[in-house]
Amino acid sequence: MAHKELARTIIGVIGNVISFGMFVSPTPTFVNIWKAKSVQHFKPDPYLATILNCAMWVFYGLPIVKKDSILVSTINGVGLVIEAIFVTLFIIHSNWQKRRKIFIFLAGEAAILAIVIVVALTALHGSKRSLFVGVLCTILNIGMYLSPLTVMSRVIKTKSVKYMPFWLSLANFVNGAVWFSYAFLRFDPWLVIPNGLGTVGGLIQLILYATYYGSTNWDEDGDENGKAKEVQLSSEA
Repeated sequence: MAHKELARTIIGVIGNVISFGMFVSPTPTFVNIWKAKSVQHFKPDPYLATILNCAMWVFYGLPIVKKDSILVSTINGVGLVIEAIFVTLFIIHSNWQKRRKIFIFLAGEAAILAIVIVVALTALHGSKRSLFVGVLCTILNIGMYLSPLTVMSRVIKTKSVKYMPFWLSLANFVNGAVWFSYAFLRFDPWLVIPNGLGTVGGLIQLILYATYYGSTNWDEDGDENGKAKEVQLSSEA
């Protein structure tokens, strides 16, 4: 049992490192946005979704909700800060219409998080509290992992992976696999289910990247009004 707990802790630390890499992997995209002073063809949706996802997992990993899961809180706290920076860049370099949508989305997320915290801490106790928050975190995590489906669909249609960054796809796959292993050692279904799906989703993205890399026109460009290539992949863990 002691060896099992040690292995779980080691995998959890490795998971934190890999998740950090996943969170920062879109940095080149945001460097381009900063230099161009424009969001170009990228959407903020995946990063907005990740903000709520990270905030919920931070809450779930706290001892008042789930004991012995503080490593879940630490990495998602870091991810929350990183995603907030990315979204801030989107706000700075978007027009008012896009900014308005971002503000509405963020307000809705803040309201959801506040309601969950209040209900969990006042109406639920013990295993019921962790069950309630765990189910919600799993749903959000699945949604985050499924968000690249529209991107993958566009990749297949256009036979181009220009707007599906390789390093983010690889990070999604490795991150899902590591956290799946972490949760499996002391079985936690609320971590096993979404990260199992994340592993499969990341693998599919890598297969698509390998399949369509050769047919991608890297010099191709389009207009800012958001036509065919207004897509961007999310992060995760």
